[in-house]
Order: sequence, then C-alpha cells, then structure tokens
Amino acid sequence: MESGWWRVPLACCRPRVLLLHALFWGLVALRVFGAALLAEDKLAAVKAAVAPCWLLEDFVVTAECSECDAFQTKTRSACGQTGYVEKVNCTKSNRDEYKRSGRAATAITDIFSSRLVWSGLSCRSAVMEEHLFWKFEAAMLSVTALSAILVVLRQRRLDRLASEKVRRQIESI
Repeated sequence: MESGWWRVPLACCRPRVLLLHALFWGLVALRVFGAALLAEDKLAAVKAAVAPCWLLEDFVVTAECSECDAFQTKTRSACGQTGYVEKVNCTKSNRDEYKRSGRAATAITDIFSSRLVWSGLSCRSAVMEEHLFWKFEAAMLSVTALSAILVVLRQRRLDRLASEKVRRQIESI
C-alpha cells in the first residue's frame, strides 16, 4: 500500500499557479534582501560619521571598568544601563573616550527611524559578574532539583498504575 504523501496535487502544477508562486516568493526575497542591503548602506554611512573611535581603530584601556557616580550617570551616555564605564585611549587618533560596551559592541540601524543605535550592555565589574554568575547557578540548581522531584513523583505514579494493572489481571484469572 502506497501512501502518496509525497505527491504534489495537480492544481499546484498549473502554469498560472507556478507563476503566482514565483512572483510572490520573488517579491518576498526582494523585500527581505533589499531591506538588508539598504540597512547596510545606511549603517556604513552613519557609522563613519558618528561611530566612536574605539569601534573603528585599536584602543588601549586606560581605566578599568568602574562605577559611575550620580553626576556622570546624568552627563555621560556611556554610563548606560548598568552604571559602569571604561576609559579607553584610541591609538591612531590619540583620543580618550568612555567605552560603554563590553567586549561585543555592535551598531544597529533602527529600520523605522533610520538612526544608529548602539547595542550591548555597559561594561560590568567583576563583583557584578560574580553576583550574576551565582544567581544563575542558584536558578539552575533550583530547576534541576524541581525536575528531579517531578521525575521521582511521576515514576512512583507509573509504578503504582502498573502494579494495579497487574493486580487486576491476576484477580480476573
């Protein structure tokens, strides 16, 4: 017995349907890849004009990641979300700047407003990283313990159901 699940319905093979599918997927591909190409062009133009020097050239960290005070948080955008900032010196331009992102800083163009948005979190201190690490470890330990308890309870229930089934089968003999 052949199931035929792999067969294509004949209605899908008509030239008009095939043409409409090709047109639809062609427009989808044009929209997706066209938007990506336009975003790259805009990003390259804006990045050259607005990008901080530490994104474009090599730099040396002159002051390690430190906490911003209240005044710095209000006046420097680099203090960002976590309140920590790192001072860097760019080698080519010899400028001192405050680096807001850790090791992975990327620039993203907002599609709707065509403005450059820097992604990435502010640099973090070792104490903050250690605190977050132990929080994560505690959460994973809790999930592990909960999963183990649920497995044991489910196994007990299945064992009880199996023994009841065997008891019923023995009683019916």
